[in-house]
Amino acid sequence: MKFKDLKKRLDKDRPMTTITMRMPEDVIDDLKRIAPLLGFSGYQPLVRAYIGQGLRADLEKLENHSLTALIESLKRHGVSKELIEASLKELS
Repeated sequence: MKFKDLKKRLDKDRPMTTITMRMPEDVIDDLKRIAPLLGFSGYQPLVRAYIGQGLRADLEKLENHSLTALIESLKRHGVSKELIEASLKELS
């Protein structure tokens, strides 16, 4: 994730929207039971944390897939392995 995007994600005052989601009652009961044990003020912040973790993991996979696809395309177009590695090193 880009630094600028990560900085936005850490802003506690970013805009929120309300959603409605149907979930089994026993799942909600479990979330309510485990939330305080994990340091959350309620089950909704825990659900947001779970969603955020999954979303970040999927975004990272997508970004890595895009980067891998770009590298493979550069190789097919004759860009040397050394030049690709040097360019990747500059990004780090």
